[in-house]
Amino acid sequence: MTTNSPTISIICPCYNEEQVVSLFMERITTVLQQTEYDYEVILINDGSKDNTLSVIKQLQQQDAHIRVVNLSRNFGKEAALTAGIDLARGEVLIPIDADLQDPPELIHDFLEKWREGYDVVVAKRADRSTDSWAKKFSAEMFYKFHNAVAQVDIPENVGDFRLINRRVVNAIQLLPENQRFMKGIFSWVGFKTAVVEYKREAREAGETSFNGWKLWNFALDGITSFSTAPLRIWLYIGSFISALAFIYGSFTVVKTLIYGIDAPGYASTITIMLFLGGVQLIGIGVMGEYIGRLYMESKRRPTYIIEEDSISSPSIVKSQDDSPSQ
Repeated sequence: MTTNSPTISIICPCYNEEQVVSLFMERITTVLQQTEYDYEVILINDGSKDNTLSVIKQLQQQDAHIRVVNLSRNFGKEAALTAGIDLARGEVLIPIDADLQDPPELIHDFLEKWREGYDVVVAKRADRSTDSWAKKFSAEMFYKFHNAVAQVDIPENVGDFRLINRRVVNAIQLLPENQRFMKGIFSWVGFKTAVVEYKREAREAGETSFNGWKLWNFALDGITSFSTAPLRIWLYIGSFISALAFIYGSFTVVKTLIYGIDAPGYASTITIMLFLGGVQLIGIGVMGEYIGRLYMESKRRPTYIIEEDSISSPSIVKSQDDSPSQ
């Protein structure tokens, strides 16, 4: 690769993508060669259990534009994406998945919007016809709930596939948290944004590593990262239940004074106790989510550890207090 900094940095986290990463490189290289800019493609191996690392190293030997980053273990997509952002040298960065569900050809539209003066260009799915009913419904509910309680809205049906310029990258690198929800971080930093709509394609090969449980936890991370509303909601719920208890208690006192003492009901007492106990446990669980995040952040552990980088020295540790590697 040339020593001059490239204009475009493609950031592609890879986890068990040995079946598709070669196809990805063929397609995205064709797109990038049609542009007028120099480029680099950063392939981040996020602790893959298959032969992804061997495949991308072979691809690097065939193409000097490819840069291989191998993390010491699986840190998760958000951490791998953060590593790519920190190490990218381009004027514009484009995160994209290797599964080719996001068409690389859309990069031409990204660059056109960037030349018009936009700092951020996001790819928005025009429809979700390829998703199951459950996935479409859950995604819709997540966006509605998140945007109702969070301080910053996340654009609906927009993923990590986007263009961000160097100004945006510098702003993102100011954020110190290591429990990262990149969709929220991208939205939080702001800047002038354009939207390009597209239809998402089927996965080219291999299988997704995301399942329902991981998506649920991902949604919880997103909500708790950018809103304290769930904690406030339980304050309101507790106040409401306390008000009901006060009203019912007052009614019982008045009724007893007028009609005398009734024999207490065992079933109703148990029902009320179980209900209140369940409400308390849920509230404690919500509070526990936030305490857990505080606990993890207080450790100040690195977001990721690089075992091997094709350009930089090995064993790079990215911590909260380190300046980003360029």
